[in-house]
Amino acid sequence: MKRLLLHLLLIALALLTLSPFAWMLAASFMPTGEASAIPPRLWPSSPTLEHYRDLFTRLDMGRYALNSALIALLATSIATLLNAMAGYAFAKLRFAGRERLFRLLLAAMVIPAQVAMLPLFLMLKQMGLINTYAGVLVPMLASIFGIFLVRQYAQNIPEAMLDAARLDGAGEFRLFWSVVLPQLRPILATLALFTFMGSWNDFMWPLIVLSDAELHTLPVALANLAGEHVQDTELMMAASTLTVLPVLIVFVLLQRQYIAGLAQGSLKG
Repeated sequence: MKRLLLHLLLIALALLTLSPFAWMLAASFMPTGEASAIPPRLWPSSPTLEHYRDLFTRLDMGRYALNSALIALLATSIATLLNAMAGYAFAKLRFAGRERLFRLLLAAMVIPAQVAMLPLFLMLKQMGLINTYAGVLVPMLASIFGIFLVRQYAQNIPEAMLDAARLDGAGEFRLFWSVVLPQLRPILATLALFTFMGSWNDFMWPLIVLSDAELHTLPVALANLAGEHVQDTELMMAASTLTVLPVLIVFVLLQRQYIAGLAQGSLKG
């Protein structure tokens, strides 16, 4: 009976959590004005793709979606590799000041990201990276949390395995690529998912760095759309669905690796 009650409670909470997203999806297919009707409708009377056509033809949301996809994929691939290399170095390579440097990085985690935005913006301005995709990508390419996550996992890679590879003549790059990376696969899947979701959903930094409208990402374009079409509820729900759906699909596809990476990382760390 306790298990049954627990499952019923979890199902109720899941339905409560999913209900806004379900209505957002349903409203995106409603004819114009139906989402604002009283009493409110939960399902479109005659489903239409009119609002999605407007987004891709009249409002050029397809371009913003490609911008977001490009930035998210580049940030995920590069950041995962760099964080893996740095985390492995802090875990297994011996160099002067390793522990002090790592403690300094951990101390920097308590500093809010907003504090660093102004100096980072000024540095990128001097480098000529403002209003470019590179300017958006630079802060995403490595994170203290990612380095910490990989380091805690990599500390439990057996030293005997690394020494055996070195005795067989493997250089450090070959050792990292062929021996270490396969061992880090579960935690790297978790880190990649974190990075993809963070870069896809990022609003503040692309808004600051990108001034040309054609370079905007989906969250920035959605905010601009809300200012112009705030009364068009169905259009706004279609744009919100377009923004949320890719992240939701990626999470559903990778949720097993995500949970496995977190579970193994907590056990090993």
